[in-house]
Amino acid sequence: MARHTAAMHADTPPESIHMLDATALAVPGIDFFVMREPDGRPLGMGALKRLSDDHAEIKSMHILAETRGRGLAQAMLAHLLEAARRAGFTRLSLETGSQPAFAPARALYARAGFQQCPPFEGYCEDPSSVFMTLRLA
Repeated sequence: MARHTAAMHADTPPESIHMLDATALAVPGIDFFVMREPDGRPLGMGALKRLSDDHAEIKSMHILAETRGRGLAQAMLAHLLEAARRAGFTRLSLETGSQPAFAPARALYARAGFQQCPPFEGYCEDPSSVFMTLRLA
């Protein structure tokens, strides 16, 4: 979580940071997942935030930099998509950065079928944000 927080603050203006801290992720309506090595060391994380009965948001998806290139982001995203489907959501949305550092994340989401959309659920237009959504089958 500390590494995710540092990364968000390194690349995003403070007024455009929409990540949730550990306390905000540990509330009802948010499912938080940690990906770990067999020995228990964390590799990455991701969360689903319930927005309504049929709509959820991906929050705080992050894979540690030194473990990237192993397909872990794809695996975490697949896990989040499956968890959202099991929970009965028919739409999954997210906010990510527009800066170059977030290009791999935007590409990952686009490959999974996410499309850009207007701001949702309390977000406002922000040049530092890209909003994406996916209809779940």
